[in-house]
Amino acid sequence: MRGLHADTGYLLYRLGLRSGQLFNAFLQESGLRLRHYAVLRFLAGSDGALQRELSTRLGYDPSAIVGLVDDLEKLGLTERRPSPDDRRSKIVVLTEDGRAFLRGTDEAGRRVTNDLLGPLDPAERETLHALLLRVADRP
Repeated sequence: MRGLHADTGYLLYRLGLRSGQLFNAFLQESGLRLRHYAVLRFLAGSDGALQRELSTRLGYDPSAIVGLVDDLEKLGLTERRPSPDDRRSKIVVLTEDGRAFLRGTDEAGRRVTNDLLGPLDPAERETLHALLLRVADRP
């Protein structure tokens, strides 16, 4: 193995690009992008989050989060509610329409994953997933 393909980091980068391209192509029909999807998926696993928490957890610039949440709110997929701890702050929550949208994307997500990981058997996919989780969960 020579050149760029000898570099694991580069291969991860290429796989991430390809995954993003495939999923963005699916999401374009709804007017959303992968960044919107990441916000929705994060909110699906929580009871809501402050915008600054979304920024920190997803690694997006705070000003980008404002725009993403604005877009999602216009589509009825999220809403801002007063924070019970601080009336000046707003918590972003997923709406029922947002949950329904995510359920509708589950199959597309599986298709993208199956396309990307087609050369791997099920055991190899599980191993890859476990290894990626271990690397991703590192502080």
